[in-house]
Amino acid sequence: QVQLVESGGGLVQAGGSLRLSCAASSRTFIYDMGWFRRAPGKEREFVGRIRRSSSATYYADSVKGRFTISRDGAKNTVYLQMNSLKPEDTAVYYCAAALSPASLSPASYNYWGQGTQVTVSS
Repeated sequence: QVQLVESGGGLVQAGGSLRLSCAASSRTFIYDMGWFRRAPGKEREFVGRIRRSSSATYYADSVKGRFTISRDGAKNTVYLQMNSLKPEDTAVYYCAAALSPASLSPASYNYWGQGTQVTVSS
């Protein structure tokens, strides 16, 4: 069992920055850690992911160049640094853990955090 706890959400003005954290409670081997978001009235959307073995990252086009995912192995924590935020980035952000190589689909992730709200004002 893997428990994921996100933190760092909040209210920020357009153009600002936030950093989200996702701490994993278990030492179970996690292959990929992903970030997703769900805006009001929309489906859950892939934001990006990091591969534990190589720290290789992959991002959705909508956030590429603005968001950066990193990890701290010692703390078993993954971060989502969000810069140049836009009102359309407003959503609940979720981190997720996959025990095998994950695709962009939420279905390929095994464990989810509770989500943290990010609101970007114009």
